[in-house]
Amino acid sequence: MGLSSFLSAIITRALFILLALVAVWRVIWVKKHPYYWLLTLLFLPLVVEMVITLRKRKGLEYKWFSPTIFLFLISIIPSIWILELHTTAEQKGKCNYDSFTQLWQPGINDSSRNSTISLKRLRDVLSSFCEDSWILALHQILLILLIIGKWLLPLGGGITRDQLSQLLLIFVGTAADILEFNSETLDDVKENSSELVYVILSVWSWSMLQFPCHLCVVGPMTDEPADERVQGDSLWSNRSTDLWSIVETLFIHDGPFLVVRLVVMIHFGTFHQMLVFFAFKNFLVVILNVYRLCVLYLDFKSSVHSPVGDSAD
Repeated sequence: MGLSSFLSAIITRALFILLALVAVWRVIWVKKHPYYWLLTLLFLPLVVEMVITLRKRKGLEYKWFSPTIFLFLISIIPSIWILELHTTAEQKGKCNYDSFTQLWQPGINDSSRNSTISLKRLRDVLSSFCEDSWILALHQILLILLIIGKWLLPLGGGITRDQLSQLLLIFVGTAADILEFNSETLDDVKENSSELVYVILSVWSWSMLQFPCHLCVVGPMTDEPADERVQGDSLWSNRSTDLWSIVETLFIHDGPFLVVRLVVMIHFGTFHQMLVFFAFKNFLVVILNVYRLCVLYLDFKSSVHSPVGDSAD
């Protein structure tokens, strides 16, 4: 068990660093300045965290928070910001996939093309490939790797496999929403407002903080047997897991997404089917979470005003 935890911890962090390195390489390719290699210094905290975790915790994760995922996000988010802002400033238009298609279509009279693809030709294709496609691929691989990485990381004390499975399912839905928000909403405003691009990237970065946190699944009283009765003198002490889930939804995920989409529709007059649908979806989720908060509060008040001792008599 110790060896498997050790290998899982190292392999996961190696995958994180590899993707962050690809993002830095793409920044250098686009910006044409070698000093962007300094972005690799952001990998150092992740390496230090790996050494400390392997020595002191045998590679095991923490209960409520994952420093590994948090430091991975710190190492890759600045590179994605630079790439997004670069494409916004360049305004190169739509993607053209002709060069990528030609890579896999050998000529009729050229027998050499039927065997292998030369590295020089591959390099030419990569250099002319659409920048938006590179960024979208980084976003997609980032979200997939966050889910797989969390699955591979050794379980820490206080979190069970059942809770991990719940967390991974939540991550899948969260990742899909974040990817749609970032890609679709940025496309709607890139040509109209560079200032709103900063806002959208900030909201996207803020929403990514859901991945290192486990508070919406792992409660503070997981070591004790479940009890439907009142366990404390406050709503927070009784339903902290549910309340954390509501807080994440209202202030980190659907709440900020709804505000940004309303700004895009009202201020810029941008309306299309997907934007309206997801804005309405965010609105429903916010309203339902407010409703759930009211239900939790009313249930707590009713349980406080009906002591357990009355039923025993």
